[in-house]
Amino acid sequence: MAKNYYDITLAMAGISQAARLVQQLAYQGQCDCPALHTSLRSLLYINSTSTLSVFGGEVRQLKVGLKTLISVLNASHTTSSAELIRYTLSLMVLERKLHANKHALQILSERLNQLERQLVHFTLESNTIINAIAGMYIDVVSPLGPRIQVIGSAAILQNSQVQAKVRATLLAGIRAAVLWQQVGGSRLQLIFCRHRLRKHAKNIMASLNKS
Repeated sequence: MAKNYYDITLAMAGISQAARLVQQLAYQGQCDCPALHTSLRSLLYINSTSTLSVFGGEVRQLKVGLKTLISVLNASHTTSSAELIRYTLSLMVLERKLHANKHALQILSERLNQLERQLVHFTLESNTIINAIAGMYIDVVSPLGPRIQVIGSAAILQNSQVQAKVRATLLAGIRAAVLWQQVGGSRLQLIFCRHRLRKHAKNIMASLNKS
């Protein structure tokens, strides 16, 4: 069966967006707010009707991820790209660990349902919600291993709220990796289909710039 590289590229951009936000948080203590909102919100779209609907239904909400994906696929040998690739691959590994652990999946599903109820009283970017999502990552995902070592400013990474945002964003990255698997993504594509993925990402970005 032919792969749908449009959906695969969108899901891959979701992973790349989370990786880039983690990098921004680790070095700057802050990140692109609309992109963060999109990534965190995707955790609530478990049974969406399309790949794009997971990310709010608009390609522009994945702009950070698409730009990051294109940069990484260009194979620029920079420290920044190396970090992004490592985060991306680590998220994919953790997604597979989570997929194989039905008990962990059940717990995560239950806690995401609880999050929906909390959102009646708190905004998505509030400390309460960020901490709740970070708690899911610590309690459910971290024990599955391996741990993702986040590189950045030591002073910034000591901040508890930055730590919470990083963990919440990593969970959003795993959610994108789940979607990526569902639409036919595989790690071999990153080796053998880089050109095709880059071409699709550039075409999607071009259509976004025209609109």
